Amino acid sequence: QVQLVESGGGLVQAGGSLRLSCAASGNIASITMMGWYRQGPGKPRELVAGITSGGRTNYADSVKGRFAISRDNAKNTVYLQMNSLKPEDTAVYYCNALKSWTDYWGQGSQVTVSS
Repeated sequence: QVQLVESGGGLVQAGGSLRLSCAASGNIASITMMGWYRQGPGKPRELVAGITSGGRTNYADSVKGRFAISRDNAKNTVYLQMNSLKPEDTAVYYCNALKSWTDYWGQGSQVTVSS
């Protein structure tokens, strides 16, 4: 089992920044990818950014150039730095870990961007 604990959500004005953190614990060996998804009101959950165990990253087109995903292997933590936030970024953000074709999820962090 993998446990994921998120922190760092909140309320910010448009143009502002937030950083989300996701600390992984448990049987974390062989996690192949970690990432962030989000689900806005009335919308399906979508991938925001992902990072492989080798450090390769990918981003949704809507956040490219504004968001950055990174990981600290010593702390078993993944971060999502979000800059130039827009009201349409408002959503619940979920940390995800993929291990042996099984998805693990954090509890979700609310990010609200006011205009």
